[in-house]
Amino acid sequence: MKLEITCTRAEANHKQLLNCMEKLHKMEGSFQKLTKLLSIAGNDVRLKILYLLGEEGELCPCDLADILKMSVPAVSQHIRKIKDAGIITSRRDGQTLYYSLNSDETEIFNSIFKSIELIRKIA
Repeated sequence: MKLEITCTRAEANHKQLLNCMEKLHKMEGSFQKLTKLLSIAGNDVRLKILYLLGEEGELCPCDLADILKMSVPAVSQHIRKIKDAGIITSRRDGQTLYYSLNSDETEIFNSIFKSIELIRKIA
């Protein structure tokens, strides 16, 4: 990685700028992963689905449809997008699929869910 400084300010701290550039470079994968998670959670319905899965552990599409007052096909489209992003997993019990948050994503989403609770208390 070539680190080039173009800032012409006399007071520019080149060492600081290079350190910041290096930090961002090292964290690129983390930024990409979080961007993907936030783009999925940026939809109101999908955020609610993620919240419910975080609270309840696992739910099936018909449970989510009843809770969200939506059709099962509409909920299933959102679930597909979340699953394609690798945020949730499924398990089959007979004819029913149950969805849950991937354990890798739980900690990140717990922080988001705590923020939701805090906003609710403040509002």
